[in-house]
Amino acid sequence: MLVILGIVIFFLLLLASGIRILKEYERGVLFRLGNCLLKLRGPGLTYVIPIIDKMIKVDLRTFTYDVPEQDVITRDNVSIKVNAVVYFQVVDARRSVLEVEKYMYATSQLAQTTLRSVCGQQELDHLLIERDKVNARIQAILDQNTDNWGVKVTLVEVKQIDLPQEMKRAMARQAVAERERRSKIINSLGEFESAQKLSEAAHIMAQNPITIQLRYLSTLAEIAAENNTTTIFPFPMEFMSFFEQHNKVDK
Repeated sequence: MLVILGIVIFFLLLLASGIRILKEYERGVLFRLGNCLLKLRGPGLTYVIPIIDKMIKVDLRTFTYDVPEQDVITRDNVSIKVNAVVYFQVVDARRSVLEVEKYMYATSQLAQTTLRSVCGQQELDHLLIERDKVNARIQAILDQNTDNWGVKVTLVEVKQIDLPQEMKRAMARQAVAERERRSKIINSLGEFESAQKLSEAAHIMAQNPITIQLRYLSTLAEIAAENNTTTIFPFPMEFMSFFEQHNKVDK
């Protein structure tokens, strides 16, 4: 009797061991006697036949992979260190199990080699300025290769580019020289505009002599406003012309 009871309990436990619960973001790839079934299991409660069936759970959430720092030599022979972050997710659970042994490890290794390859094909200036294009290029290559694995690469971002110290100093000198060049150009434009305005003002004043007198009086007012012990008044040449004409009349 005890033997029969033990056998019944054993079979009940064996049947109960086939109960599986899959979360909302999980899917189950079921193998029956080694053959993969077309229909995925989950989410929710499902059952697998003990010993006969084997189910592999696949997470459908987006994974974040931090690509470690890679040594890269750019197209213009500058040695740099680059790291990045890659976001990817499984879109086909069956292929992620059947086509590749470990899709996460395979994607991470592919991300490292692609990062080195793409950055090595770029010049340093393009890598620093056109980072969005570099990100898009890496993403396109990764997505094309992981498509056969049922994996979708949704985003790639180059996080940091470490330059050699001598390159940083050279770029700092270049930035200072560029600022000085812009400053000289701005000063030259200012002087040109000032000279142009003075020329226009002189032309207008030459056509209206009274404006010269008004400017003369304005200058005297500015001089008088200063706290000077001695004030020198400029003698207008028009007064000399007046005396010359008066002398001619007397003669």
